[in-house]
Amino acid sequence: MSHEAAPLPDANLPPFAGGRRLMLGAAIAGAAGLLVTLLGGLASPRPALLAYLIAFVYWLGLAIGAASLVMANHATGAHWSVTVRRLGENIAAVVPIFVLLFVPLFLGARHIWFWVAPPEAISKETLELLAHKRVYLNLISFFWRAVAYFAIWCGIAWRLRALSLQQDETGDPALTISARRLSAPGLALFILSLTFASFDWLMSLQPTWYSTIFGLYVYAGAFVASLALICLITTGLRSSEEPWGKVISVEQQHNLGKLLLAFTAFWAYMAFSQYMLIWAGNLPEELQWIVTRSRGVWRPVGQLILLGQFLIPFFLLLSRDLKRSPPALAAVAVWILFIHYVDVYWIVMPAAGIDQLGLHWTHFTAFVGVGGVSVATALFLLRGTRPVPIRDPFLQDSLRYVQP
Repeated sequence: MSHEAAPLPDANLPPFAGGRRLMLGAAIAGAAGLLVTLLGGLASPRPALLAYLIAFVYWLGLAIGAASLVMANHATGAHWSVTVRRLGENIAAVVPIFVLLFVPLFLGARHIWFWVAPPEAISKETLELLAHKRVYLNLISFFWRAVAYFAIWCGIAWRLRALSLQQDETGDPALTISARRLSAPGLALFILSLTFASFDWLMSLQPTWYSTIFGLYVYAGAFVASLALICLITTGLRSSEEPWGKVISVEQQHNLGKLLLAFTAFWAYMAFSQYMLIWAGNLPEELQWIVTRSRGVWRPVGQLILLGQFLIPFFLLLSRDLKRSPPALAAVAVWILFIHYVDVYWIVMPAAGIDQLGLHWTHFTAFVGVGGVSVATALFLLRGTRPVPIRDPFLQDSLRYVQP
């Protein structure tokens, strides 16, 4: 490694003032998508609400994953990530908008989760199982658990962002210590709360089925997708003339690519562990999840996910050159974001008793609606703030960082 001092880019960037056109376009598209989805829901409540649930879980997962990355870097004392940290902070800060977006799911709960109003046609055994779970599976406790989840996610994500923005003004290094102290327990709370949220919103679509590792499977998928999103934004900035992109070096991009590789493997381990434990246990109440997804149209979808969410990105990301190439890493990131939606779709639709692909036009409108509002909110929060934590005590270390 050369010891010659190289000139560092100027990280004292002014408050971000760009992205106005994209913000307005995303807001208009989001509002239109939500409105059209609502109209579709009035005509066909169940298909539209299932489509909306998939979009809600997908986009919320990106925000939760981004917050987790920020906390992981704080908790480990990582210096390299300072120049890209504000990306994660602003994506995570979108979480409060999902409090409002959750309202249609709660109001339409009886169309999504059949335990809310069990039909008369279900078997006596199923009714008995639901009766045993009634203490947990009832709308009142369902509502208050959701309140707790959003309180944790919003409180921690906004506190970390507030500490970072405050440091831009004061330069107080004690704020970094506060962020680190919050991040380790905050990360544990995020993992635990998203685990139970996945039980409530996804696993309870099949209320007679259970898996203790299901929450980690969902969390791992969301984290990988959020890393892919940050990789995509980072490569886009570095390929543009935006001054922000000049502050992010190929070394930070390379590290993000390495994290994407590592957690792609972690997601695969969670998927294999869930499958292996269910297969080894060979219990009827657990096997139904595998059996449902191993028949008909869902079998090739599962094979596509195995190929697309693990094998293809894993072997591509082994390449050092790919991780350091903005177009190549961006292409892999786009693919992962696409296949993650397929994964969420594959989790939800078979569990809802759909024996066909269940494609409905509201899948597109819900995705655009929730996504548009999320993107517009993230850009709104970013505008007027510094794109880089200019007075972070480790900013210079981040600017000088090179691969070990």
